Amino acid sequence: MDRSSKMILRKIIIDFVCLLIVGGAVLMFFLFGKPYKRGFFCNDESLYHPFHTSTVTSAMLYVIGLLLPICTMIIGEYLYARHCDADSTKILFGYNIPPWLWGAYEKIGVFGFGAATTVLITDIAKYTIGRLRPHFMTLCVPSINCSLPENQHRYIENYVCTENISTRLLKEIRLSFPSGHSSFSAYTMIYLALYLQLRMTWKGSKLLKHFLQLLCILMAWFTALSRVSDYKHHWSDVLAGSTLGTIVALVVANCVANLFKDRSRCSMDEKHRAADYETGGGTQNDSSLLQTRITFYNAIERNGDSTI
Repeated sequence: MDRSSKMILRKIIIDFVCLLIVGGAVLMFFLFGKPYKRGFFCNDESLYHPFHTSTVTSAMLYVIGLLLPICTMIIGEYLYARHCDADSTKILFGYNIPPWLWGAYEKIGVFGFGAATTVLITDIAKYTIGRLRPHFMTLCVPSINCSLPENQHRYIENYVCTENISTRLLKEIRLSFPSGHSSFSAYTMIYLALYLQLRMTWKGSKLLKHFLQLLCILMAWFTALSRVSDYKHHWSDVLAGSTLGTIVALVVANCVANLFKDRSRCSMDEKHRAADYETGGGTQNDSSLLQTRITFYNAIERNGDSTI
């Protein structure tokens, strides 16, 4: 194995190890995590909302939130490699790696790492705080008679849920803050909007790129609002989740993926090509003008000789 292949293989292995560590931590929270058992006030009206199914299910969230950016990045890197004439010096086991394939690997890898990081940060907060969801009283029906005067305005910690619900739901009703749907949708869609700003350079329309970016933001916005209307989260949970996802997207795009640095590099290449073209055209025009003048002077000399 040559040195170039070793370096590329080492990079790929380290990248996957980092991604697996973060993803493994998320999986441990999901399988074995136990949220903090927080108490409640009987007169807290924010906990008495009905239980509704999710408008945006978890399957919809993760399939759209992952597949849409990944497919966009694959197409974007392929078109970028053709447009900017990127050269590839990546050789793995004697095979040249196409520039678009390596670019897609880097962009998707960073995007996936940021998505896993967003979920991990969200889960740490969820399991540490253990805030009760708005439908807590409906699903749990705690073993406390809230109609008694002595239970009013008293913080109750010793109770058990009397409603026959699954263990998963018993855990879920304590995972309100922050909203995982809001943080994940905000990260994926804002990151996709930033990626479109980098790679979509088509001059056929001034507003098409910004319209697509608006659609990305609207999808994240709708997802966040649906969590409040479905009584899955309090409004502050959604605000915190959306803020978290936005911050992670901006940090990853600017500090890890260097999206705008890549954009400036491609812009510089285009300017250099344009300058070379203009310089070449100018030189050709100057040469033609000089040739015309020489021909004109030779004709004058010949006329003068004939006159003499």
